[in-house]
Amino acid sequence: MIALVTDSAAMLPDDIRRRFDISVVPITISIDRHEFSEGIDLPTAEFYSRMAAGAEVSTAAPSPGSFVDTYRAAEARGAHAVLSVHTGTAYSATVASATVAAEMVDLPVSIVDTGVGSFPVALAAWSAAETLVGGGTIEQAAAAADRTASDTGSLFVVGVPAVARRGGRFVTIGGELTPTTVLELVNGELHDRGAVPDLDTAIDAMVEQTVTTAGTGALRIGVGHAVHHDVAEQIRARLATRLPGSEIVIYEVGPSVGAHTGPGTVGIVYTPN
Repeated sequence: MIALVTDSAAMLPDDIRRRFDISVVPITISIDRHEFSEGIDLPTAEFYSRMAAGAEVSTAAPSPGSFVDTYRAAEARGAHAVLSVHTGTAYSATVASATVAAEMVDLPVSIVDTGVGSFPVALAAWSAAETLVGGGTIEQAAAAADRTASDTGSLFVVGVPAVARRGGRFVTIGGELTPTTVLELVNGELHDRGAVPDLDTAIDAMVEQTVTTAGTGALRIGVGHAVHHDVAEQIRARLATRLPGSEIVIYEVGPSVGAHTGPGTVGIVYTPN
């Protein structure tokens, strides 16, 4: 058995995690200097509530020890190798921690630096899982994860522009960044598609661009939200009508990403299906 591992910043939905038995190593979230493990002891709604109230928040990659525990648990379940698919080094030190841990366990560990962050990592892990289920080798699964990560794009609006600017991840956006500025991330490059009057218009723009990207093909799509489930469901329904052959899931933007974008963030992540 080849075990599959990712990190909580991938925002992997629980049903996908359970379907493929993917282990998730939690990112550390600090709130007013108290540490929590993402997805374990910090409800997302509580995180955003405390963030909105002015709490000081930050994130940190999992420790090598967390990876060692996860890898050894996989071995105890019968795994003879591990494929570890993670947030890119440009966004996190997660790959570095996983690499250190891989040298501390007995079973072989292959690590994929996806070069991306958030739900694109989940899409990469999902592709790897399908490859393994289909009888593919660990090398083929790693290649599938790499390919999916490079083929993934996203459209989104940030909930709190001041938080986004402060984190330094949006320095390439030269104009004013607002809660209705539609941003597009393709091939690792962030583009400003312009500010629109309101969120409804932003949703229109994101849906239309996704449909245009799909063309006559099908996409695998994640609709993400930070405490905006009703908006995400609206987007999912619209995409399902316009792209009936596509697979669409909703995911929650967790603290490890929300700490850099704020509550109210909404977006669409897509890859060829």
